[in-house]
Amino acid sequence: MNFRVIIVQPRYQINLGYIARVSRNFGVKRLFLVKPRTKIGGRAIMFSKHAKDLLLGAKICKDFDSAIAGCDVVIGTTGIWKKAKANFKKVYLIEDAVDRISKLGGRKTVGIVIGRDDIGLRRDEIEKCDMVAYIGTDPNYPVLNISHALGIILYLMSEKHFASEYKDISYTGANKKEMDFLFTVFEKMIEKKRIRNRKAVMNTFRRLVYLSQPNGHELHALITALK
Repeated sequence: MNFRVIIVQPRYQINLGYIARVSRNFGVKRLFLVKPRTKIGGRAIMFSKHAKDLLLGAKICKDFDSAIAGCDVVIGTTGIWKKAKANFKKVYLIEDAVDRISKLGGRKTVGIVIGRDDIGLRRDEIEKCDMVAYIGTDPNYPVLNISHALGIILYLMSEKHFASEYKDISYTGANKKEMDFLFTVFEKMIEKKRIRNRKAVMNTFRRLVYLSQPNGHELHALITALK
């Protein structure tokens, strides 16, 4: 799935910089800016960090229609869902929107439209989107900064894509052979104890170990202690 980040009339350079930075974090190749109200100046470049080339290579679009042209699906965003819902029926929490997008299959181009820093998207722009996504926040202060909102959206949309890069983080490191050896050591230890129901104790120990999912270092520490 390809993501096209579309920012409508951005007003502040700092937001442009942060948008470029977070877009690069999640593999976005191109930014589209619709009639920006600020230039891509030194402040924007400073906050873009290592995404300077992405920022400087942004495509400047004369209108909303040219920015979304070529997208298979266009997702608008809003911080005030009740207002959007009144004018547009397809408003979803971001998790639901991502779930619907993931079912499309194939290499689709998904346009993620972020509204203005100050007033968001206009009604006519929302009506041109295939769906509108809302990020659940505290109702007392629901509107996110546009760069923060984009970061959350891109993370949820690319979570599965990048998961394979970090498989070692969740890998327990304890294989079946090591686990079986731990149980053998434990079983030999309780044989020397006055225990009425050794089988129940053994089964309880097994369940506790499996539920805790020890990594390799933790497993070896347990074996050492029990031996």
